[in-house]
Amino acid sequence: MRLVPTSLRMRLTVLYVSLLTFILILYAGWTSAFLLRNLFLELDSSLDRDVNSVERLVSIEADGLVHIDADNDSGYLLEVWAEDGRLLYRSAELKDQSFGYVPALLALRRSPNTTINVGDGRRVRVISRRHRVGTQMVLIRMGVNEEAAVWDEFKKMGYLLALGIPVAVSLVGITGYFVAGRALRPVGSMARRAEQINADNLKDRLVVDNPRDELGQFGTAFNETLSRLERSFAQIKCFTADAAHEFRTPLTSMRSVGEVALQKKRDAHYYRDVIGSILEEVHHLTRLVDALLTLSRADAGYSPIQRSEVRLLTLAQEAAGLLGVLAEEKHQTIEVGGDQSLSVTGDRLILRQALVALIHNAVNYTPQTGHIRVWVRSQDRRALIEVQDNGCGIAEEHRTKVFERFYRVDPARVREWGGAGLGLSIAKWAVEAHGGQIDLTCEPGPGCTFSVCLPL
Repeated sequence: MRLVPTSLRMRLTVLYVSLLTFILILYAGWTSAFLLRNLFLELDSSLDRDVNSVERLVSIEADGLVHIDADNDSGYLLEVWAEDGRLLYRSAELKDQSFGYVPALLALRRSPNTTINVGDGRRVRVISRRHRVGTQMVLIRMGVNEEAAVWDEFKKMGYLLALGIPVAVSLVGITGYFVAGRALRPVGSMARRAEQINADNLKDRLVVDNPRDELGQFGTAFNETLSRLERSFAQIKCFTADAAHEFRTPLTSMRSVGEVALQKKRDAHYYRDVIGSILEEVHHLTRLVDALLTLSRADAGYSPIQRSEVRLLTLAQEAAGLLGVLAEEKHQTIEVGGDQSLSVTGDRLILRQALVALIHNAVNYTPQTGHIRVWVRSQDRRALIEVQDNGCGIAEEHRTKVFERFYRVDPARVREWGGAGLGLSIAKWAVEAHGGQIDLTCEPGPGCTFSVCLPL
């Protein structure tokens, strides 16, 4: 059998009951000790007053025995002893029992009160007092039964505590069990609701009654997690659809070209053109697969960065040189300049891939005879690379989405430039992998500026 309950409600109840029981036992022990001490102090104070009264009533008769001048001495447990140890007086209630003679007490005027067990088993609280009667010094020992004066009261207190503590613990346990159940009821409701949520109904959310308490904060955080999952699932679905579309288009083109070429016998020049068209589509597919593989490795964390010192202006010139032929075909000019001394620590190939993607994007969206400017400078102790074009610009509603995978500003998804909408996503990953930031700004008028900010 398991000693620890599995239910959180039961564990909280057991914890409350155990803690309360421990506190009540400590309190009962302290209260009992305090009460017992006060009862003895009160008893000793009463004995001290009584012995003072008895001293005034003591006298010695002619035969040397002590006489107590009182109408009735039955209320006293009293003994009077001479200095030589002779018993001069004993109360009738003591019968043949005795407190005993204590010679050492004769040297003291007052002595500590003591508890003595007399012959019949009674516990008697005894006070001893040295007193002079005439010319004779005597020892007066007076006692009172502790059972009636102390222990009966103490037992009553003990009975009350023994009865009250279990009752209080039981009431608190029952109340705590129901209070814990009421407090944890939203947890059960949220758990049942969460079990019903799957990939088909990610729009559903947990019901949060009080978002300000701890359970409400948990429910709110869980709902935010569901929102992120919903966005992730939507992105995955969109990514799958876009990837399928990007693959289907070149494959369909290759199939159509091949089927047409096989319908009739043609000359070698015709077949060379057909093979060239097919290779062009294969090249497009290869670039698409390489881009997807790069992003997949980046998402999985399998793209280690080989860090070294990289001169940014030299890197920008290399990236622009790779796209020089494409720019010449559109009669565009690419201007590269800036601070030659700026350098960063990073992976040269990955950073060059990011710049190539940005410059390629500028070439694609810049019209014929346009101008592209790539500038390297420092700003706020960080390196800044700006890629500026004078194209048609990007509408404000598209600016926050251009870095998403397969996203294109053109709703018709025109492939006249051969792109798949992954270049800016790769650039964003490459820059953020180096601790940098990439931004897009579009001033009033034509053109846009992509800014890459990297730590020096």
